[in-house]
Amino acid sequence: MPELKILTYPDPMLRKKCELVEEIDDALLTLLDNMADTMYEAPGVGLAAPQVGATKRVIVADIKPRERAQESTDEEEILLPPDRSELIELINPEIVFAEGETIHEEGCLSIPGFVSDVKRKYEVVVEGYSRDGEFIEIKCEDLLARVLQHEIDHLDGILFIDRISRLKRELLKKKIEKVLGKEEKYAVL
Repeated sequence: MPELKILTYPDPMLRKKCELVEEIDDALLTLLDNMADTMYEAPGVGLAAPQVGATKRVIVADIKPRERAQESTDEEEILLPPDRSELIELINPEIVFAEGETIHEEGCLSIPGFVSDVKRKYEVVVEGYSRDGEFIEIKCEDLLARVLQHEIDHLDGILFIDRISRLKRELLKKKIEKVLGKEEKYAVL
């Protein structure tokens, strides 16, 4: 399936609040398939629809490739294509419970090359719907909880850089301007 273009900061699409999905149709299923292909190819552990130019409340996630890479020293095993057995596709996801706190380094496919420590909830319960319209409830913690929170933030126009201190955000802004050029203005930071 074709890869989608991942939009990068400061594209205004990344700041749009996404619309609820009212109907699961062929176009939405194709979007989910293409988002998964794009996420794996990037490579990433999650991707939200606005990152590929769609204003639908859908996300995909799979932390298994990251875990496999961290656990393995075999270069060939790391390069194996994902088996998709752990792929999560969520339509209209919503965090219904969150507790605990954790701070960990976070990055984003839409802000390539930049990372920062971000405070998130350690444990979450997320509800949504599968591609078949079935209700899903996911109780998770640690990395998967972080990924789901990050991707759901995207659906509301929130980037990980919005969750760091003002001072860190200003320092990151200067780094981004250095890399991308000062002609780009980042009023949203």
